[in-house]
Amino acid sequence: MRRIITLFLSSFLFGLSIIIAPSASWAYPFWAQQNYENPREATGKIVCANCHLANMTTQAEVPQSVGANSVFKAVVKIPYKANTTEIGADGSNVPLQVGAVVMLPDGFKLAPQDRWSEEIKEETQGVFFSQYSENQDNIILVGPLPGDQNKEIVFPILSPDPSSDSNIHFGKYSIHVGGNRGRGQVYPTGEKSNNSVFTASQAGTVKSIESGENGENIITLTNASGDSFTESIPVGPELIVKAGDSVSPGELLTTDPNVGGFGQTDTEVVLQSPARVLGLLAFFMGVTLTQILLVLKKKQVEKVQAVEGF
Repeated sequence: MRRIITLFLSSFLFGLSIIIAPSASWAYPFWAQQNYENPREATGKIVCANCHLANMTTQAEVPQSVGANSVFKAVVKIPYKANTTEIGADGSNVPLQVGAVVMLPDGFKLAPQDRWSEEIKEETQGVFFSQYSENQDNIILVGPLPGDQNKEIVFPILSPDPSSDSNIHFGKYSIHVGGNRGRGQVYPTGEKSNNSVFTASQAGTVKSIESGENGENIITLTNASGDSFTESIPVGPELIVKAGDSVSPGELLTTDPNVGGFGQTDTEVVLQSPARVLGLLAFFMGVTLTQILLVLKKKQVEKVQAVEGF
């Protein structure tokens, strides 16, 4: 029942957003959550790349090692040129937005707010975190957020404690990170968004270009047999053809309006055992003490040899 209520609220918010703010692009996490049980495919690809086709760099920074039941920061960097705008769903220019997904190992999760430091609270101000699904608290989503203020997103992470969970062990773990800026080029239904380049489906000559009811461009073409066909271009992309032009199959009809892209990266963190740290310190102390004793012994031997030689 709780899951049904959650899905209903998500669907309601999604529908409300379309009515109130049709140019917003915050729907992409919703689509991924509704269409994929796991956001990472068997090939290692994060499913966001299925709709956000352009590739751009995403970086992740985590500590080399963390202690059990401790809070640490995972920083996702989503770089792009400042003050970049993109085509909104209504064809207008809107500020570029960003979003990120962090896939943590089992046992790791978003740290509760009462354990956030003042520094983390300041760095995450205005950022809303959500888990991918009710039973996957190790997969955290953020976004969309205003891009110019969130090129670096801080995720406060709580590490697990092997002493309280027998399924958790000390050792090295992988973290998978995805970062997106801008709207997607393809909807989950397979249809192109207006943030994509459009091409001719077949060869023909442009007969006319007219405006549709919703502001789209209707291109009428005539093929070699004299039959007419149309290409519908949604509002947003700029046409690069005019009446009288001949086009071949797959030839560009519009410019490419996309300025964003998706990127993913993998990193690692070591869940460090206190016993291992103490053991390493003891080893270093032993090596240091041995070296000192060897030096002292050498000095003693040299002194004895010098006395006997005299």
